[in-house]
Amino acid sequence: MIGYELGIVLAVGIFTAAVCGVGTLPFFFVDEISDRLTVVLWGFAGGVMLFASLFGFIFEGLEEGTLVEVSVGLLVGIGVVVVADRVITGYEFAPREMAQADFKKLVLIVGVLTVHSFPEGVALGVAFADLGIEGDLVLGGLVVPSLAVFITVAISVQNIPEGLAVAIPLKTFGVPNWHIFGWAVFSSLPQPLGAGIAYIFVVWAREFLPYGFGFAAGAMIYLVLHDIFPDALDHGHGAGLANGGRRELFLGIVIGVALMAPILLLTE
Repeated sequence: MIGYELGIVLAVGIFTAAVCGVGTLPFFFVDEISDRLTVVLWGFAGGVMLFASLFGFIFEGLEEGTLVEVSVGLLVGIGVVVVADRVITGYEFAPREMAQADFKKLVLIVGVLTVHSFPEGVALGVAFADLGIEGDLVLGGLVVPSLAVFITVAISVQNIPEGLAVAIPLKTFGVPNWHIFGWAVFSSLPQPLGAGIAYIFVVWAREFLPYGFGFAAGAMIYLVLHDIFPDALDHGHGAGLANGGRRELFLGIVIGVALMAPILLLTE
């Protein structure tokens, strides 16, 4: 039975990765996106993920285990991403390089993308831990936990600005729109892989589920605070926005939280 359930988890992971391509669709109609809107969208993505981490994983983890267990998982999640991030430090690439990568460069790019997208996949897999056990939604004959629905929506929504972030430099360098779409989806392919691995682990070792919730929260919080928000402010500063784009970033965060709050209530 686990094979069938795993197939559903992988399918959802593939779906969230494909949603990343949605972020490139504006370029099928316009030639550029304003810097102000770009910063707002990055804030939006970060707000969505912070809200999902706190009210999804941490709260759910505390229902499944103790504060110590969730805290340990959170610290381990942060630590793993920090170590992985340091391993690839100095090997960061500009998104435009994806369109012209040779084999060695492609391997490096996959490694970088894995560091940034894999934790989101882990979060997805952990959220599906109770698939077929409890939940209100029925999918493919299995009950789906409300947390899984909430996290799927959260990751899908925040993948749209990520797709846009990949698209902007590629568009600047004249890469065709459908190629941009493909590279945006490619940038999130580690998500279904992470989802599958995490799901198998928490199903076979359910006593580690509170740690898993904490791990997922820690990894995503670190990515938001270390990557998404600083990248947004760097973009705002480079574009000459007032206050380096802090107002736009805050606006995006507020919009992201305002969107996810009612979704959380609906999935409770």
